[in-house]
Amino acid sequence: MAHLNCKDGLITKTPHDSMQDGHSVQMQDVFGSPGAMASALRSVGRSLLHMDSVPGLDERETEISSSTFNGEGTEEGAGDSPDEEDQSEEDVPPALFQSKYIDMFPLYQDYLPSLNAALQRARKGALNDLVTCQFLPSLQSPLSSHSPTTEFSSPTTEFSSPTTSCSSTPSPQPVRVNPSCTLWQDLPEVKESGLLNTLTTRELRLQEARFELIGSEASYLRSLGIAVNHFFASKKLRKSLSKRKQHILFSNLRHVMKASESFLMELETLLGANVLISHVEDIVLNHCSTFQAHYVPYVTNMQYQEALVCRLLENNRRFLRAMKKLEGDPVCQRRGLKSFLILPFQRITRLKLIMQNILKLTKPDCGAISSLQQSIEAIHQIVDKCNKGVQRMQEIEQLVQLELRLDFGTVKKVPLIVSGRFLVHEGALRQLTLDERPSSFTDVYLHLFNDLLVISLKKDQHFVVVDHAAFPTHVHVKQLQPNALGPLGLPSDSFLLHLSQNCTGQPTVLILATHTRSDKEVWMKVLM
Repeated sequence: MAHLNCKDGLITKTPHDSMQDGHSVQMQDVFGSPGAMASALRSVGRSLLHMDSVPGLDERETEISSSTFNGEGTEEGAGDSPDEEDQSEEDVPPALFQSKYIDMFPLYQDYLPSLNAALQRARKGALNDLVTCQFLPSLQSPLSSHSPTTEFSSPTTEFSSPTTSCSSTPSPQPVRVNPSCTLWQDLPEVKESGLLNTLTTRELRLQEARFELIGSEASYLRSLGIAVNHFFASKKLRKSLSKRKQHILFSNLRHVMKASESFLMELETLLGANVLISHVEDIVLNHCSTFQAHYVPYVTNMQYQEALVCRLLENNRRFLRAMKKLEGDPVCQRRGLKSFLILPFQRITRLKLIMQNILKLTKPDCGAISSLQQSIEAIHQIVDKCNKGVQRMQEIEQLVQLELRLDFGTVKKVPLIVSGRFLVHEGALRQLTLDERPSSFTDVYLHLFNDLLVISLKKDQHFVVVDHAAFPTHVHVKQLQPNALGPLGLPSDSFLLHLSQNCTGQPTVLILATHTRSDKEVWMKVLM
């Protein structure tokens, strides 16, 4: 079984992360909108952080219930007994695998900026097609901002695309870059093999793209090693946190690192057997099930991490002191904990781009095309599941906020936060009151969920519930005939809402009017 050799908080690994592009593949194809994803993670975390519990939330949908935030501001993290520690984390064996290429690459946070700078220096010499941005499109999508500390709260910055222009010369020649950024052509075994004199330019580009997968994974694993062996393993940090909060902070990061370690070991074994790299797509495909098992819960739970870190820094002096000392250690290279915690999110979104670049450089008639396409689709499915997990967190955030603002009063209360429920549409309408002379309209507010309709009166920032019914079972809408509008003095944007069984179990009928025709069309459509 593959393991890691830990030294000074580092994992003795190799090849670093050369994340692919944004050049031919827009990030929204990978994760929708990275900015929206990041915003969702942050906002949900802040909302759930202040909740003592999330009523009705199915724990299978989220790794960590927000109830784990109880007593968060305590200095010592009291209230947790030793047996509360997540036993699954104890199943991760110690790391022993020793990577061959670890010293050739910087931390994952610094890889792309470092490589970009090296290529810019090389441009002044004999830079060739092999290392132009056209064939290393990942340079268009830097991993981290240029500031010393990468903020966990700014994934949008991570996906920004500064303009990088590279020129090329007709004759392909090996380019020597900074030792911290090694290309396939720079490897001693490659130079000794004589392949650089026999491969075509396209074949050289393909080898570099495949080696980027290996190098980038080594760099990524090196950074994960610091997160786990330096931060997670810190006794002082452990003593400042309860075991529950420690699990919230690091989630299943050790399992993520173990998956990366196993993946890199197989890639390095492939390279060791034959310096001419091939069939990396088969290895990627074989590891996708493991990636899905660990990356989906980690990315889904990320919204808890930032919120907890911020709260601990404000309220836990022991945690603050421990963090300052840990982050000030040279092994971190001026990078904060947040920049390490976000790495799995960045890595899984980049992995697909790396494979797409390999596919782009592979000849159409090559037998590897099918496996490449399958591996890309498998990674896409993982990213899609991560995306859906975060979307579910957004939905939960809406439910949490609404439950705090809904006042059921004397009306039969229904739990708002239940598994699978989400808000479909909401808005203000007017209800016709016929028991008065002359008839008048009362402002009402409707919250339509996928399984429930709530009718209320808005009072400042709260809603006083007056009725509710199961949707769509007991909710029906009907257009009013034009000849019925005049005698009742109804506006043209009126419709009939029939609740066959309301909160008291009785049928009731309401005449509602929207403020605009387009509003009516929307409500008629969602209520049908």
